[in-house]
Amino acid sequence: EVQLQASGGGLVQAGGSPRLSCTASGFSFDDYTIGWFRQAPGKEREGVSAINSDGDTYYTNSVKGRFTISSDNAKNTVYLQIDNLNPEDTADYSCAAVHGSYYLDLTLQAPLYDYWGQGTQVTVSS
Repeated sequence: EVQLQASGGGLVQAGGSPRLSCTASGFSFDDYTIGWFRQAPGKEREGVSAINSDGDTYYTNSVKGRFTISSDNAKNTVYLQIDNLNPEDTADYSCAAVHGSYYLDLTLQAPLYDYWGQGTQVTVSS
């Protein structure tokens, strides 16, 4: 059974640098594109970052320079490092997976993905 689990959220002070983790079971990340999405209260879900099986990384413009996505295939885990956290980053963050290597803005579109995990809440305190 394919499962994804996001973790690493919590209450974090503005300016902090949490690292979120997305761990998979039931399949290997090697052949998948993994995306991170977030949904803030009252807002639509937004794709923030993705990494494909070639190791290419993608970011939505609003997080470029502050978010870094990486993968550890041996641990079947993808990380999302968030630097210089600000209140606008408060959201539920979830990860998703799709088999194959996808590119560019397509990787930030939710309909691309077949598998979704439960999110982890990041709340920024000022």
